[in-house]
Amino acid sequence: MATAWHNALSATFPRGEAFFIEAVKAHREGAPAPLAAAIRAFIAQEVNHSREHLAFNRLAAEAGYDLSGIDQRVADLLALTRGRPAILNLATTIALEHFTAMLAHDLLTHPASYAGADPEALALWRWHAIEEIEHKGVAFDTWLHATQGWSRWRRWRLRCLMMLLITRLFIGNRITDTLDLLAQDGITGPRARVRVMWWLYGSPGVLRRVFPAWAGYFRPGFHPWHHDDRALIAPVEADVARAVGQA
Repeated sequence: MATAWHNALSATFPRGEAFFIEAVKAHREGAPAPLAAAIRAFIAQEVNHSREHLAFNRLAAEAGYDLSGIDQRVADLLALTRGRPAILNLATTIALEHFTAMLAHDLLTHPASYAGADPEALALWRWHAIEEIEHKGVAFDTWLHATQGWSRWRRWRLRCLMMLLITRLFIGNRITDTLDLLAQDGITGPRARVRVMWWLYGSPGVLRRVFPAWAGYFRPGFHPWHHDDRALIAPVEADVARAVGQA
């Protein structure tokens, strides 16, 4: 279940992170110097994530998995965003960045859930996780900059409505993608769906564990750094460096 879920996630990253970059870049004009610098760092990290996950996806393909259906679903969804107001793409980005930050935090704080994973693959995911934590406030700060002339009610309403929509799409599509990859291993039918749902909501319960952080997004005045988990970064950086050195 964990392998199928993470392969499904990885298949979405190259297109998804390119979308995040464009959504943030579209609103960087007039940003104060600290935010402008943070945006540049955000873009650099997202480019690196796309590069590494393209390589990871090639390995999955070489192992026999067909990721083309997942990639096409992402492409079709992104096609729907063309021509709409750029601020909606930024609202989409801050919702998805919250998901990646939540999943990153969960991965780093529950290592037992990933026992037995290939060390090099796990090092990739842990590296990605610490960078998601490092920049988890950048898109949101860009949102605050872009909507600084809005009322607090208008800003809260749009980001919350977008989170509800993104939650339905993100979870629904990732479950579909996971089931597709499991079917390629011959794991099909109602039992496969039950096993996926149990992995997500029962044991280890990745989505169950992140629910409080997800609900926190709906608080008026929410900001990603109200939950400061940067203390997770340094120990994991050292572990990842050791893993890469031994690979």
